[in-house]
Amino acid sequence: MNPKEFFGELKRRNVYKVAIAYGVVAWLLMQIASQIFPFFEIPNWAVRLVVLLLIIGFPVAMILAWAFELTPEGIKRAEDVDLSESVRRKTGRKLDFFIIAVLLLVIAILLFQRLHPNVSPAVSSSPEKSIAVLPFENLSRDPDNAFFTDGVQDEILADLAKVADLKVISRTSVMLYKSGNPRNLREIGQQLGVAHVLEGSVQRTANRVRVMAQLIDARTDAHLWAQTYDRDLADVFAIQSEIAKTIADQLQARLSPAEKAAIEQRPTADLVAFDLYVRATALIDAEPGSPTGTEDLLQAVSFLGQAIVRDPAFLLAYCRLAGAHDRLYLLGIDHTPSRLTLADTAVKNALRLGPDSGDAHLASAQHL
Repeated sequence: MNPKEFFGELKRRNVYKVAIAYGVVAWLLMQIASQIFPFFEIPNWAVRLVVLLLIIGFPVAMILAWAFELTPEGIKRAEDVDLSESVRRKTGRKLDFFIIAVLLLVIAILLFQRLHPNVSPAVSSSPEKSIAVLPFENLSRDPDNAFFTDGVQDEILADLAKVADLKVISRTSVMLYKSGNPRNLREIGQQLGVAHVLEGSVQRTANRVRVMAQLIDARTDAHLWAQTYDRDLADVFAIQSEIAKTIADQLQARLSPAEKAAIEQRPTADLVAFDLYVRATALIDAEPGSPTGTEDLLQAVSFLGQAIVRDPAFLLAYCRLAGAHDRLYLLGIDHTPSRLTLADTAVKNALRLGPDSGDAHLASAQHL
């Protein structure tokens, strides 16, 4: 069969029309999936699965359009249909009507989105059980306590991330909003794709700590909950856990017994070790763009080592330490086998302390 005959056969068997119809319907299904799935809190991977299946289904549909024919008697193999019959022409007309109907539906959807531009983004980007924990404000007179403030915010975020029923924005994303400029919470909510934000402040004086937290609906700016905790400094971890559990309750997230226990578990019993840990975390996070990057990274390793000496059961410190050692190796600052051994030892200690810990397994996966 020469190319001219082949393309003529494609046209006669309505393969072109099937391709157009498939493309239009596939686009419509992808729009439905991307708009409706988030409303019912169906995970994002389900949308990607729909797209993948539609892509895989296209060549299958083309093969079936070539091999089979729709007749008044049902579906028949193309070879079994009498070429003198007008079956293919009738099928083609039916496909024409189908394509026109679907195209009209597509046009209606596009016009609706154009006339109501804010409807679809609000549904698709803001699942009800979603939250961003924005950087807390340091109200302490000592600027060094900014590290402690970041640590409190980070621990609340980490506790919320343990709740599978919640969508929690990563620390890396929320730290972009750390500047002291006034915040437009509606814009932040749209940019991060969340329905709620948590703001707060921390004031540390001597052996006391005051933590203020407020939950806000980013779509309406409505204050849903607010609380001020004024307690002994030693109770800071209990405050963090209480805030996380309260937020989960406010958002009506399902909290399993295992998740509740994980939230209530203290990262360390030593506040000095916690201070060292949050200082190291700040240095590691700032290191890529810092002019003193190498010194900061080495100082972070030192802080983490001191934290572990004070609390040998400090799992998160081991996880951070493993990452810091790996970075020293990858950046060529200390490209030696001994540096990798130090990272490997830190990972093993983290897994020993928390064989079921997500942080420990993440550190292991990121380790070389």
